Amino acid sequence: MSSKDWIEKDYYAVLGVEKSASSDEIKKLYRKLARESHPDHNPGDPKAEERFKAVSEAYAVLGEEKKRREYDEMRSLFGSGAFRRNARTGGQPGGMPFDVSDLFGGAAGGTGTRFGGGGFTDLFSSIFSGGGAGPARARGPARGRDVEAEVALDFEDAVRGVTLPLTLRAPGICDTCHGNGAKPGTQPVACPVCQGAGVTTRNQGSFSFSEPCRNCQGVGTIVEEKCPECHGTGGVTKTRTLNVRFPAGVADGQRIRLAGRGEPGERGGPAGDLFVHVKVRPDELFGRSGDDLTLTVPITFAEAVLGTDLRVPTLDGTVTLRVPAGTPSGRVLRARGKGVVRKDGRAGDLLVTLDVVVPAKVSDEARAALEAFAEQTPPAAREHLDARVRRFS
Repeated sequence: MSSKDWIEKDYYAVLGVEKSASSDEIKKLYRKLARESHPDHNPGDPKAEERFKAVSEAYAVLGEEKKRREYDEMRSLFGSGAFRRNARTGGQPGGMPFDVSDLFGGAAGGTGTRFGGGGFTDLFSSIFSGGGAGPARARGPARGRDVEAEVALDFEDAVRGVTLPLTLRAPGICDTCHGNGAKPGTQPVACPVCQGAGVTTRNQGSFSFSEPCRNCQGVGTIVEEKCPECHGTGGVTKTRTLNVRFPAGVADGQRIRLAGRGEPGERGGPAGDLFVHVKVRPDELFGRSGDDLTLTVPITFAEAVLGTDLRVPTLDGTVTLRVPAGTPSGRVLRARGKGVVRKDGRAGDLLVTLDVVVPAKVSDEARAALEAFAEQTPPAAREHLDARVRRFS
């Protein structure tokens, strides 16, 4: 349904209820009318089909509390049906011509539901001056665009945090006019069309419709003598260097926002933001899982069987871990507090994965020792596998 429908159609009359009817009363009557006029119950009856559509449209508004409240406000403001489709010929009370399509065609593009999605209150607070909505405000100089950059960090720098210079070639404030777009020795002057307000107002019946001034693009000022460097825009492409602080624990793929460090706004408008995308180079030893660091350490078969004390590196020193006797390959040992420092000051852990290395070749003496070891060692517990194998024997 269009915005004009809210003015031109009395949905309470369509459903046959009073304006004071409760939600339950409206729902009950809608269901009754929908059943009576449903096309399945009235095959080939175009009037019943139209009636069903009208009832459904009315309930779509009155059956939802927010829509119903906005609809009531709309009808109250416009005199509950005082405006009709051919309002230019019929007019409104007092003889003042008013076409609803002029109002909503300009305000909401002429199509859509509920004023382009903004709602009743948003519509009148944004486009009308007076009537309790307050005067329309100048748009002002346009905000600058956001700028994006990508920075590659070493693994340790990402974990510890680092400050690095970032060189950008992007629009910046013109040094000649200092961003106002005017030739040195001159200043922007108030726009003669909007008188510096940034908006122009045209009357439509008993209403005033405001929009950004086309002469100054809503800025409120114009540049009569343009800066020779930036040609009146207030910005030029330049190379600039920023010192960017990357916090400890910044992760690969993270995006850091630096407010107001993007492209400057036109003619002194607010600057956009700078978004820095972080790429972390992999480390030759350490990996990362959230706030935990990971490390894989190879151990011998004998160390796994007999146990050993294992000395491993961390980012800021070394730590000794005890490998219990009979440790299987893939077991993870934890060095607490040796990971990434969190924002609250606490740190993650270092997770050490043990990898039992099986030599490809052994000496005759080692082989003999292993054979003797095998004779003294109970076989691996794989009876459940052997039982399945015997089924196919």
